[in-house]
Amino acid sequence: MKQPERLASLDVFRGITVAAMILVNNPGSWGHIYAPLKHAPWNGCTPTDLIFPFFLFIVGVSIHFAYQHKTPEGLTQKTFLKILRRTLIIFSLGIFLSLFPKFDFSVVRIPGVLQRISVVFFFSSILYLTTSWLTQLRIAVVLLLAYYILMTFVPVPGFGAPNLEPETNLGAWLDYTLLKGHLWTQSKTWDPEGILSTVPAIATGIIGMLTGKLFTEIKDPATRVSWLFFIGAVLIVLGLSWGLFFPINKSLWTSSFVLYTAGIGMQFLAACHWLIDVHGVKAWSKPFTWYGMNALFVFVVSGLLVKIMARIKITDGAGGEVSSWAWIYKNVFESWLAPVNASLAMAITLVTFFGLILWWMFRKKIFIKI
Repeated sequence: MKQPERLASLDVFRGITVAAMILVNNPGSWGHIYAPLKHAPWNGCTPTDLIFPFFLFIVGVSIHFAYQHKTPEGLTQKTFLKILRRTLIIFSLGIFLSLFPKFDFSVVRIPGVLQRISVVFFFSSILYLTTSWLTQLRIAVVLLLAYYILMTFVPVPGFGAPNLEPETNLGAWLDYTLLKGHLWTQSKTWDPEGILSTVPAIATGIIGMLTGKLFTEIKDPATRVSWLFFIGAVLIVLGLSWGLFFPINKSLWTSSFVLYTAGIGMQFLAACHWLIDVHGVKAWSKPFTWYGMNALFVFVVSGLLVKIMARIKITDGAGGEVSSWAWIYKNVFESWLAPVNASLAMAITLVTFFGLILWWMFRKKIFIKI
């Protein structure tokens, strides 16, 4: 079986990931959520905590398939400018989502999901086109070890001993020092997509690139899938072992978190590849293909829609005003479902709504690329 330049399973994996992100980001009520759809309070990892690292892992795999034919010529000026352009567009979209609808630059959150994706894409792409796979592996190891040393051995200015607490760790200190007033609104003193924790996030992208290379180098499908599952298992065990003294933590993006989530991502991709690309079991995956082919578009538009609905006010039965989002939740879903089921049903409805739009775009061959 010749390895295709574009993996259908990768589009499905991307689609599952972005659909899951929309699902967990938009419950009907934040006060009523099933436990697996919540982030871990601090240390630990729930299914929801897997979504963002899966995104960065997919970015790395996609870089390999997008640039593998450019490796002989290396990083040309034309290619660099394309990478820079794409980086700036993704970063700007993240800032736009932070600004909308008030556009108050004095308090805009600078870090964010799209911002981190753009940074990981930029550095991973440059590394891919300028270094060998072995050098990339070594860089990933250095990044993870260096981050571990910084977070656990370097004293925190103003706080003293190194620690991994939310507001007093080295990453939080750096975020607050450099980006005071432009951090996550729920904390104001630290950011889950902060500056220092983006360093190990680049390693997540590199592991994705190395996974893409493994896809290309191993021609036999059964052997390829076996290696993916095996290496994934090794990464999971290494992540869990490292987590005994450098806890698995999404907000800090700890080195153990990188290994653990990359291992699961590798195995998830292997399973999708075996089902879809190798055995042609595709019927179940079509909606996720629609999501995967327009992932950035639906992520941005869904974020804008929810923010707009939060700003539109409707008079409730008590004479007060609530957002249109809260009104729909209460009157359309909570009126006949238990709160936690109503909250989930509303999120699923949003995912389904965008799925119909993406189905129409797919049929019309409308793919928003940058």
